Amino acid sequence: MAATVSVEEVGSVATLSFGSGQRLNALGRAEWQELGNAVHRLAAIPSLRAVVVRGRGGMFCAGFDVREWEGRTDAEISRTFDVIEAALQALEDLPVPTVAVVEGAAAGGGCQLALACDLQLLTPSARIGMPVARLGLLVPATFANRMALRIGPSRTKDLLYGGRMLTADQAWSTGLVTTLAPDEDADAALDAILDNWKEGSAASLRASKAAVNAGLGLLTDAGRRATPGPAVDPAEFQGRVKGFLSRQRKFP
Repeated sequence: MAATVSVEEVGSVATLSFGSGQRLNALGRAEWQELGNAVHRLAAIPSLRAVVVRGRGGMFCAGFDVREWEGRTDAEISRTFDVIEAALQALEDLPVPTVAVVEGAAAGGGCQLALACDLQLLTPSARIGMPVARLGLLVPATFANRMALRIGPSRTKDLLYGGRMLTADQAWSTGLVTTLAPDEDADAALDAILDNWKEGSAASLRASKAAVNAGLGLLTDAGRRATPGPAVDPAEFQGRVKGFLSRQRKFP
């Protein structure tokens, strides 16, 4: 079976691809773990100038594969969140510029994966958001912080409370994402971004990212240090998971 997480290096640019192209590229715990491992390997490449993060099959990522949560204990689900967060933090800490190419849905953990990148390039039909309240998931501080740093606390609360998925235009107009592709083929827009980066020195690119991240460090570190609470609402979570999966099974 083909690997669900792979890295392809072309010159000084690496493309980190994930998913099977099925189930909106929802990733299980092992796949999130491998995603983090792949990012750590990339961080050790001194010649690297940029990383592209992209889902397979013309879609991005629907977050965690909810099938793995059915019947799991609250502690097991909390450990899953730890694995996801470790992968996201590894991506944020990667010393070179990163860009997420978002086609289709970037929901829940998929939204966080896009926001953990420096830039987000969305095709016109893309959707992005955190519909986690519908499953009874309790948003950790780091997840909320990634959104609030971009669009402020009030808009973040609005999106989290309602679980609304934004269109590409809405996400761009609120400042949640950085770039819109002019059409459904994101490759030309991606090439323009990468070509622009290639004109600068590799050392300057790394220094620019480090300088911005240092300025955000107090807020980012505070979110990371926050004492994690429960990952789910135990009174409702399993019932909501069963309902979600039963709806999915009607549409194979």
